[in-house]
Amino acid sequence: MRRPGATVLIAAMLPLGGVVTAGFAAAEPPPPCAFTLSAPQVVHHDGVDAVAATVAPADCGPPAAPHMSVACVQPADAGAPMQCAQGTGAQPAQVYFTPLVPGVTYTATGRGCGSWIGTDPAPLCQQLGPLTAAF
Repeated sequence: MRRPGATVLIAAMLPLGGVVTAGFAAAEPPPPCAFTLSAPQVVHHDGVDAVAATVAPADCGPPAAPHMSVACVQPADAGAPMQCAQGTGAQPAQVYFTPLVPGVTYTATGRGCGSWIGTDPAPLCQQLGPLTAAF
């Protein structure tokens, strides 16, 4: 046998339940790996001077592994194209921007994505940069 007051009490508590739980947010898990970005530097590549930058895994302890990295270089000139390169797994991403234009400032950016072993890559990649240098 149900008591009429019990139904009213439960119905009155339902709105409060929504208010209490609405303030809680789930914390994001830490990224599985850390990555580093090198500052733009001049290198001799394929017979010409180029501006290079590298994204590489820095710390990726078990049970995690690097999944992908991307390195990009762009001159400060408005409208100048960005050049990017991708590395997979533990292979670093190294980009070469050619031709080198003396007196221009170059910006390097990148991202690194890790994964917990046996799972898909983490949804949030580590954003790196910008780092700039003038040559």
